[in-house]
Amino acid sequence: MTIRAVVKGVGHYLPERIVPNSEFEATLDTSDEWIRSRSGIAQRHFAAEGEFTSDLAVKAAQSALDNAGLQADDIDAIVLATSTPDLTFPSVATMVQQKLGMTRGFGFDVQAVCAGFVYALTTANALVVSGQAKRVMVIGAETFSRIMDWEDRSTCVLFGDGAGALILEAAEGTGEGSDRGILAADLNSDGRYKDMLYVDGGVSTTGTSGKLRMQGNALFRQAVERLTATARAAMAQVNLKDEDIDWIVPHQANIRIIQGTAKKMGLSMDNVIVTLQDQGNTSAASIPLALSVGVQDGRIKEGDLLVTEAIGGGLAWGSVVLRW
Repeated sequence: MTIRAVVKGVGHYLPERIVPNSEFEATLDTSDEWIRSRSGIAQRHFAAEGEFTSDLAVKAAQSALDNAGLQADDIDAIVLATSTPDLTFPSVATMVQQKLGMTRGFGFDVQAVCAGFVYALTTANALVVSGQAKRVMVIGAETFSRIMDWEDRSTCVLFGDGAGALILEAAEGTGEGSDRGILAADLNSDGRYKDMLYVDGGVSTTGTSGKLRMQGNALFRQAVERLTATARAAMAQVNLKDEDIDWIVPHQANIRIIQGTAKKMGLSMDNVIVTLQDQGNTSAASIPLALSVGVQDGRIKEGDLLVTEAIGGGLAWGSVVLRW
């Protein structure tokens, strides 16, 4: 018998405030056409004043619970990916635990920037497969609007706020690729590339949260090759080929990266879940947001084979193969 971590429910939340590209034209040397042509983004959501990462995460978590037909105390653990926590500590996961009214189990945060959800999903899978937990809530939640340099047109127009959540539940499988649930994962990092994407502040350096800095062209050159390689590395673990994949659910960073990865894998953009145009880059929240939207609009169905892949600051990158 093989234990698989099967998706039981999914949900998401986006802040009410929608910020179209045109809003940046008043303060930056930019335009809607410039932003769309370079990123594929048309709009994004920004959290309201007094609305924190934990607030977004709680609403996504409750949506996932409702989708699964579960209560907060049915969950054994929360693994939450974020680079924009409410506080230096405690973890956002424990804040979510409290706000949901979850009186048992445990929670902790994972920080791998845009690759955070892939890392969190892999960690949650390990908890389920090892028997440490039967049901795990995996959340990606970000308020990147709080770390933007609003004078840097190359970065501030790219990011948005949001949260997505997914519930994994232990189930028996055959050990074959036909099983539902997480089938394989591949994680990587290389600290030599730190300067490509980082925040110029921190507790032990400046004592401030800092602002996001990015070498966009250099990061782009790394992204397509590494995303394709990690997806295929995970697929190879369970003897899957490119043509076996129903959906790529990528980190929503840049439409050209998404298109380049799909092309290298020999898949049509019709097989890719894209939410970038409406949400911008929501870092660790982007994959669960895309998963939830894909389920909500009927594209992702039970039995579909999915590859999720992401790359972010660190550099950190990875992928997960799962059957819905």
